[in-house]
Amino acid sequence: MMRPRGFSLVELVVVMVLIAALAALGLAAISAGLPGQQLRGAARELAAELRFTRAQAIATGREQVFLIHVGEKRWQGAGERRGELPADVALEVVGAREELESPQEIAIRFFPEGAATGGRLVLRRGEAAWRVDVAWLTGEVRLRRGEGEP
Repeated sequence: MMRPRGFSLVELVVVMVLIAALAALGLAAISAGLPGQQLRGAARELAAELRFTRAQAIATGREQVFLIHVGEKRWQGAGERRGELPADVALEVVGAREELESPQEIAIRFFPEGAATGGRLVLRRGEAAWRVDVAWLTGEVRLRRGEGEP
């Protein structure tokens, strides 16, 4: 006697429900990590633009300024490059006193030999934070997770 081949309708429905549940769990996991990825991406973009501004200072032999508008969460770098941070990212900037354009505008100046006035930018969203440090002596730009020492 031969058994019928194939799957019953109940079996197919159970499999479809399981697939939908797994897809919902996967989507929830991905969307939960998305804000963290946006924060990291914003910090990486700032670090890259600071490095570009330093490279332009060295390549052109002229000082270059990276200007940060803290309240508006906007920046302006070398070569008229501009950008802004996501609205839900908090920004704290520490720069050299001589480079304070105003309490809301801070400049980091890069010199032709590679040095800089230095500074620290901290990007925060909730408990997560990334910091971008600019060394004053070497002009090196470092990106690290966390807030670091004040």
